[in-house]
Amino acid sequence: MPVTLADISKAQQVIRGVADQTPMVPSPFMSRLCGQDFLLKLENMQPIGAFKLRGAYNAVMNLPESVSGVTCCSTGNHGRGVAYAAAKKGLRAVICMSELVPKAKIDGIKALGAEVSITGTSQDDAMAESQRLVHSDGLVEISPFDDPFVIAGQGTIGLEMMEARPDLKTILVPLSGGGLAAGICVAAKAINPAVEVIGISMDRGAAMHASIKAGHPVEVEEVASLADSLGGGIGLNNQLSFPLCNALLDDVVLVSEAEIRDAMQVLFFEDRIVAEGACVVGMAAMLAGKLRKPKGPVATIITGRNLDMDQFLQIISGQDIQLGDRILAGKRYGAGRVL
Repeated sequence: MPVTLADISKAQQVIRGVADQTPMVPSPFMSRLCGQDFLLKLENMQPIGAFKLRGAYNAVMNLPESVSGVTCCSTGNHGRGVAYAAAKKGLRAVICMSELVPKAKIDGIKALGAEVSITGTSQDDAMAESQRLVHSDGLVEISPFDDPFVIAGQGTIGLEMMEARPDLKTILVPLSGGGLAAGICVAAKAINPAVEVIGISMDRGAAMHASIKAGHPVEVEEVASLADSLGGGIGLNNQLSFPLCNALLDDVVLVSEAEIRDAMQVLFFEDRIVAEGACVVGMAAMLAGKLRKPKGPVATIITGRNLDMDQFLQIISGQDIQLGDRILAGKRYGAGRVL
């Protein structure tokens, strides 16, 4: 394995005091639905509002002292983590993002003192700009998913989950570039090989799902989504997160925008939690009946809270939502629901 449990344990020491252990709490509503404990790992409680701080901080702190600046491509939260870590270490940071990234995430990164470069309409465009800056400005690129220190940092979440609940049977992981899923797979399965780890993504533009299906990294069209944090490619030269996800994930399940909206409403009205669409895909899959009834405790990761609040208010009030060139019809929570 290119990333091991020992690497994850080392990362846990590096991030201690910065990206500390977050609560894992039961959702009474989802637990009743499943007939088993359904647990929420609250990574939205991290200082930057997202789990990405773990991997970004571990990667930045492991850089040689000769490095003077860093860059990365990001859909928002990884860039925020890199900006936070770079500021702590006194490094220049340039975060490259596409035009699809919500303004709230761009503003959050700027507030941490990083430079922002908006390039093109996809994560692949942002990745190309980040790689250009490596050559033109001598910056070091911190991949959001294809970096051993990033994967190890994200894996600390799996370590904490298994330490808190050794009886976990299933972990539902939001799946994008695969850094989170890979890290959790390595940690959780090293502790209990029988634990099932399922990746969940949106049904349009899910790059890791398409790549696993093809047997190699592929490009996908990136489109506007409530789960914007899950958008973007995994890189055609992916060396780490693709092989780890391909080998270790037990399944990948896709959910629709309507199912994501429904889960955001459930999380807000039943658990009183404000979270991004990407955070609730595990809940969405369970609510939509796309997962078999669990035989033991289930957990998912509430990955972040850095969302457009105007859009969030539209979602929870049941209004229509504009997603790029399409409209997601509004639906009020509880309307027509049979549980």
